[in-house]
Amino acid sequence: MSFESDLKRMEEITDLLKNEETGLEESIKLYEEASALGKKLTKTLTEIQRKVERVTTDDEMELETADMDEEETF
Repeated sequence: MSFESDLKRMEEITDLLKNEETGLEESIKLYEEASALGKKLTKTLTEIQRKVERVTTDDEMELETADMDEEETF
């Protein structure tokens, strides 16, 4: 499943757990599913954050190098 579909499923589970008609057994199964999805979503977000930080760091290094090159030409 994609991040977006996992997030949508998490929202569905939340709605089902809020519903008073959802029984205890079903609520427990839903809670277990939500817990696993939460871990998966957190892991995905952490990986994305690391990628963004690497790209940002690489971009900043390139900008610094470009600035230094411009200073040398004057």
